[in-house]
Amino acid sequence: MNDDSHPQVIGKGGISMLRGGAALSSSNVDAQGLSMKLAVIPPGGIIPAHLHIDFETMIYVLEGRVRHEYGDGCKLVMENRAGDFVFIQPGVPHEVFNLSDAEPVVAVIARSAPDEQEQTIAYDRAAALPVSQDGQRQAES
Repeated sequence: MNDDSHPQVIGKGGISMLRGGAALSSSNVDAQGLSMKLAVIPPGGIIPAHLHIDFETMIYVLEGRVRHEYGDGCKLVMENRAGDFVFIQPGVPHEVFNLSDAEPVVAVIARSAPDEQEQTIAYDRAAALPVSQDGQRQAES
């Protein structure tokens, strides 16, 4: 009997499936070069400024409206809505805002890294510098 409240990956012979789950990555399948997830930003929600080290990100917005503030100091702005595809290059700082106080943003996100969480770091907008895992600002290389 399957407990749908705790989805599990099933499959063998090179194909895996996660029904009812939110992500595939090297943490739950044998991914070597990419990860994929369903992201939900609650009404009024914000994903704090961060950047991705050495991996590309592609997003397809399924529902809602979102604003990306990005680049040095996150001073550039792009707004996206349902039906938009978005590409983010490695190393580009960005902060994400749900533009609605009533509806969530729902998006499918694919990344060219199977372990994207280990390669995502915080970004200090005011100082325009990445922040290491231990909270120290890093000098630009």
